[in-house]
Amino acid sequence: MRNKVNITIKDRKMETQYYTVVEKQDFFEIIENKYGELAIFIDARDGSPVNPVLEFDGKKTALLKRDGRLAVRLDNIDEETKGPLAEAEFVMIVELQGKMVERVYAVPVDNVEEIIFKGRQTRADELVLAKSKEDVIKSFGAVNFWTGGSSEKK
Repeated sequence: MRNKVNITIKDRKMETQYYTVVEKQDFFEIIENKYGELAIFIDARDGSPVNPVLEFDGKKTALLKRDGRLAVRLDNIDEETKGPLAEAEFVMIVELQGKMVERVYAVPVDNVEEIIFKGRQTRADELVLAKSKEDVIKSFGAVNFWTGGSSEKK
């Protein structure tokens, strides 16, 4: 389940940037392979990402700036994940429709001081299937799995 909100973001330079839509990702998974590389599994979004970047506040929140219009909010990041995520230069984003992969892409990680969220939340739509999540986990060579968010997806 995803929710949409409008936000204002302050980065380490204290510049303000506005996104039309921020979708809150209620459940997500982060995996790590033996090389320390991370992949984040989220729900698929409409359209292809354009110059995406993942902002991380070093605490419990990250924001995937997917394009100039859409960002994806990740809350309640697992305590053990904070170190590897803060040290990562990039992560692999895996967008899923159910258990099927819609798209996979790499994004740089930008550590920021603060992310401020404002706006009202609404539901978002889902997309079409591609290949299985299990195939991505196996080929990625995952050695660690973390979950975050407020509730486990059924």
